[in-house]
Amino acid sequence: MEMNGIAHIALNVSDFKRCSVFYRKLFQFLEMKLVYDRENIIYGVGSRTGIVVRAVSSEFESDEYHQNRIGLHHYCFRARSRNGIDLLYSFLREIDATIVHAPEEGSWAPGYYSVLFEDPEGLRIEANFVPGMGNLDPNIELPLPSRPGGAVDT
Repeated sequence: MEMNGIAHIALNVSDFKRCSVFYRKLFQFLEMKLVYDRENIIYGVGSRTGIVVRAVSSEFESDEYHQNRIGLHHYCFRARSRNGIDLLYSFLREIDATIVHAPEEGSWAPGYYSVLFEDPEGLRIEANFVPGMGNLDPNIELPLPSRPGGAVDT
């Protein structure tokens, strides 16, 4: 079976009101249609991508997200151009989003260009642009990912 992308990513948040404001703005900027909108859940869809944001169960409301715990580390949108990354960065500054790093080139693939930011609960979101075949190019050697503290995965 050949996959056709990821249908949706579902995020549980402790402060739904604050997070839904952030994600509504992000969905609108990314031209994602709000297809489900209820008291404790929203669902945006666009560009073959779906994001569900919902209130976490009450027994977990006091838990905090941490990127290096078991579970989601971050997720990344794919932009169609470098300019798209720059436009997103300007938008994020307008809405006072927490920006981990401004647009920069990275070593993950030739021409890799990304911005990294956080939602109101600290969940990291990346958007990148990679020209050409990116990591599917058989002529490139992929760098080894590193773990916190500098350890390299092998």
